[in-house]
Amino acid sequence: MTQYNVTGMSCAACSASVEKAVKAVPGVESCSVSLLTNSMGVEGSASTADIVAAVEKAGYGASEKGAETTQSAPDMEALQDHETPVLKRRLIASIGFLAVLMYFSMGHMLHLPQPAVLEHNPVALGLIQLLLSAIVMVINQKFFISGFRGLLHRSPNMDTLVALGSGAAFLYSTAALFYMTHLQSMGQMEAAHGLVHEFYFESAAMILALITVGKMLEARSKGRTTDALKSLMRLSPQTATVVRDGKETEVPVAQVRPGDLFVVRPGEHVPVDGTVVEGESAVDESALTGESIPVDKAVGDGVSAATINRSGFLRCQATRVGQDTTLSQIIRMVSDAAATKAPIAKIADKVSGIFVPAVITIAVITTAAWLIAGQSVGFALARGISVLVISCPCALGLATPVAIMVGSGKGAKNGILFKTAVSLEEAGKVDTVVLDKTGTITQGQPTVTDLVPAEGIGEEQLLTLALALEHRSEHPLARAILDRAAADGLQPQEVEQFRILPGNGVSAVWEGETLLGGSMDFMAGKADVSPEMQQRAAALAEDGKTPLLFAKGRQLLGIIAVADVIREDSPEAIRQLQNMGIRVVMLTGDNPRTANAIGRQAGVDEVIAGVLPDGKEATVRRLQKEGKVAMVGDGINDAPALTRADIGIAIGAGADVAVDAADIVLMKSRLQDVPAAIRLSRATLRIVHENLFWAFIYNTIGIPLAAGVFISAFGWQLQPMFGAAAMSLSSFCVVSNALRLNLIDVYHSQRDHKRKHKPKKQEEQVMEKTLHIEGMMCPHCEARVQKALEAISEVASVEVSHTAGTAVVSLKAPVADETLKAAVEAQEYPVTSIE
Repeated sequence: MTQYNVTGMSCAACSASVEKAVKAVPGVESCSVSLLTNSMGVEGSASTADIVAAVEKAGYGASEKGAETTQSAPDMEALQDHETPVLKRRLIASIGFLAVLMYFSMGHMLHLPQPAVLEHNPVALGLIQLLLSAIVMVINQKFFISGFRGLLHRSPNMDTLVALGSGAAFLYSTAALFYMTHLQSMGQMEAAHGLVHEFYFESAAMILALITVGKMLEARSKGRTTDALKSLMRLSPQTATVVRDGKETEVPVAQVRPGDLFVVRPGEHVPVDGTVVEGESAVDESALTGESIPVDKAVGDGVSAATINRSGFLRCQATRVGQDTTLSQIIRMVSDAAATKAPIAKIADKVSGIFVPAVITIAVITTAAWLIAGQSVGFALARGISVLVISCPCALGLATPVAIMVGSGKGAKNGILFKTAVSLEEAGKVDTVVLDKTGTITQGQPTVTDLVPAEGIGEEQLLTLALALEHRSEHPLARAILDRAAADGLQPQEVEQFRILPGNGVSAVWEGETLLGGSMDFMAGKADVSPEMQQRAAALAEDGKTPLLFAKGRQLLGIIAVADVIREDSPEAIRQLQNMGIRVVMLTGDNPRTANAIGRQAGVDEVIAGVLPDGKEATVRRLQKEGKVAMVGDGINDAPALTRADIGIAIGAGADVAVDAADIVLMKSRLQDVPAAIRLSRATLRIVHENLFWAFIYNTIGIPLAAGVFISAFGWQLQPMFGAAAMSLSSFCVVSNALRLNLIDVYHSQRDHKRKHKPKKQEEQVMEKTLHIEGMMCPHCEARVQKALEAISEVASVEVSHTAGTAVVSLKAPVADETLKAAVEAQEYPVTSIE
């Protein structure tokens, strides 16, 4: 998408005209114009010259932001509020002259002293009012330039309404003044004095001043909607201390290149993304993730630009610089979300496109109707002018984009990044959330969960001997035991004759004694396992854990259970989703027993196990028949499902391909951010609905009131200046309402409400085959078998159980038994039979 700056837009009708003009250019596939940021994104093969020419032909200006802008975040200068200071100066000058004008036009009604010459010379009074109102009109000439230019290009806008209203009042008053001059020259002084009440010079000036007040308030509020984006941009460090030729040199951050070494001392900001090569420290990442607790960093860990080094000295190697850093990507995501349009905005855009011509038509009909009804020209014109100045397309045009900008900024502050306005709108409408198990609900790595020493054996003794046996093993489950021992401060003791035995057990000699370790099946004939310990091992396996038994000789030392444990916040996050009326489904490639155990602990509504990557995508597609689906994942194998889902949500610490495939990115990698994102989406959508309701109801009531429809029934009559005041406040109210999103606590679940979802449909029947396999002893073995079977194109999903010694294969097309058997035995696991 190529980005352009657009100048001259003042309301939703302007942006609609620009969008319509650009979409008509051959080669343009899509175009999105943002009134909020005065920018435009265009996709397609059309040349820049053609696009700029189309915008200029519509009466506006455009310039390409530059080829690099398509991949870069916006600069701070582009987000600065340049409009408010200009409007403030215009307003001060307008009010100064308007006050004098009001003194001369209304002073006699308040019995204020006026020059004696004016009391007997109404023409002089009229000339003074004409001069003062003309000055106010010159000060606010932008309304007339923009308004009549739009009219000439057949794309009238809000400025057209203001210019026509103020201009009509001024011209009518000027005509009355000329007629008064004629009457005075004829000596008809009484008739000339009577025409003073036909002057609307103060209305012409007051309309401009009040609209300027509204414009200034609106510009000021719009400036605040980009505060979150500007605060992110202010985090960008300006300099970096790099190591070149063995010396530390401070350089502008723009000069840092990938591979450069840089140092970060306590209290300093990390200048670019990198990897720690020396030192240890605690790094405050709250600027990016919203997480207040510093994260420990050591050699090999990654650091991100704009984070703060809180304690130790760090030497790092730059990996991503410039617009590739995590901070720049966050800024770009927030900016892109504001530049795109939510589906709900299309209604307002269609209305805005025909709104101004319709209002002008209504104003003309109103004036003509009152003249036909026998009212004076002044009365009829006042009604027509009131219709022009009370009508506000801006409120319609701003209703959605300001809420999207504030909502996406609020999300960024909390580490929740919405890539587009569509994702921000649609996230709150999901009926089902599908959670990947590994790395999303669980920690994603094996951890020791239980130490069950045998009678007469202590926990430390069990762990010490298990460490001695396993510290030479490369098995993932051995790593969990090593991590637990290191946490307890234990050091591995040396062993001899370490061997990996058939059946996936291990053995070694320690101080002349044989140490053994492995699964229940492996250890059953090699150690004395009591019925109580057998029952305990079975119970641990039922809970989705892998029980590892250790023995010295034939003496059982105990059981160490290892599992991929669930994250601390997972059950609470799932409970919050369910309280919001959302069905939670856990999707995993693990065997059913492990998956069901994790599902029970987490509290999900449904567990779907043994699913391959393309099977995950197919499962999401099936669930979409029951309603909108959000998929949450972190791995490469989740990318197809993330893309297929209505809303893809990536855990930020996951694979880059998962982040790229997602619509929403959770920087903190916390599952509680999923209900927070949905909560923020619902709040944003509620604000949009309120804004659209206000904008529509305001015009629905305001235009008939200004036209005088209620005069005969209730005596309600609206003067043009009060119509202008109402118009100026309408846009301000819409923007201010959107700013309420900043007050919302996205983690507060007390006001969550449920949504009904459709009943679950019966699952389709698929062809299944069960393979009986020998030699599997742990989830790692299961993963090898599953991966081998997944590689067969006809396989839809696989459920592997090392405890049952089976692999249940779901097929989407027939496949020979020999093919399945060969795939498994290639991994050195014998297949005894296939059913």
